[in-house]
Amino acid sequence: MSTEESASRGDSIPRGAAVLEFISNAWPWLFFLFLLTVFEMWGRVGFGQSFVTNPFVLKSIAVAASFALLLAAGQTLVIISGGIDLSLAFTMGLAAVVTAFGMNMASPHVGPILSFFFGASLALMVSFIPGFINGFLVAHLHVPAFIATLGFFGINRSAAFIFAGGVDEPIADRTVVSVIGYYEVFGVVPLLVVVTAVAVLGVHYVLSQTRYGQYTYAIGGSMEAASRAGVNVRRHIWSLYVFASLLAGLAGVLHATRFGSGRADSGEPLLLSAVAAVVVGGASLFGGRGTIIGALIGTLIIATIPSGLSFLRVNPFFQFGVEGVIIIVSVLIYMSRDRFNWGGGRGQT
Repeated sequence: MSTEESASRGDSIPRGAAVLEFISNAWPWLFFLFLLTVFEMWGRVGFGQSFVTNPFVLKSIAVAASFALLLAAGQTLVIISGGIDLSLAFTMGLAAVVTAFGMNMASPHVGPILSFFFGASLALMVSFIPGFINGFLVAHLHVPAFIATLGFFGINRSAAFIFAGGVDEPIADRTVVSVIGYYEVFGVVPLLVVVTAVAVLGVHYVLSQTRYGQYTYAIGGSMEAASRAGVNVRRHIWSLYVFASLLAGLAGVLHATRFGSGRADSGEPLLLSAVAAVVVGGASLFGGRGTIIGALIGTLIIATIPSGLSFLRVNPFFQFGVEGVIIIVSVLIYMSRDRFNWGGGRGQT
């Protein structure tokens, strides 16, 4: 009798663990579908309108998610390595201001296309600087990532507002930026969403299919073991912060083209949203786990919440509470998976 009971327990535990593992791996996608279902049913019953088939709502979510996704993609790289970058939001704001500043400086001398490329190039070069210095501080001087990037959070913020003179920096000639910011491919998909998709797919390929990505996971799993395996840990960590900063710079350029001006605080609302998206998508703040696909679904969840609440005419300040609950639930789910040693190192989102 006891043998049969023990055998049945041995059979039931793996089955139960398998179900819980599936839920922990797929829960961001399941929750995203749950959000869409709730908003759709609420919209139809309460207002007689569809949420998921409303083109305006879908485009607004896609555009809002584009800026956050670029920050989240860069943050994912850094977090997988065991670090964090709190300066990305204001690197984005600084890049937006520099884009507008550079275009206004060049437009009297060259055409609108060249002035845009000058402004965008200048913004990316400026964005390189905080990533370069952050990476050096963390990788070579062993300054904690939280402290180093928090310092540049303030430096970038100050520089952005100084460049803008404390106000928005409007772009004088909007011939090109209006096309990039508002043109829709096939009349459906905003061009800036396409640009974001191409950039993020490139990051996904690098992280999942190249040796560079393997080194990133190895460093996050065990820096000492990666070093013994021949990985130049310092140089690699340094490059990750530069990579993340350039992605934030691209987000700033796209933000300037969308709104026709450089706003110093354009990335401020996305600071915690980008980190939340990475965590919800399955990345571990202790390093060694995370994916760009996970960051994507996390970003879609975070971007859908305010749009859904606005669509349903719910007080938008509920957004922050909902995001907080989602983050806590995500961490609890992934902690449970780790406790039972499910899912491996990279996550399966």
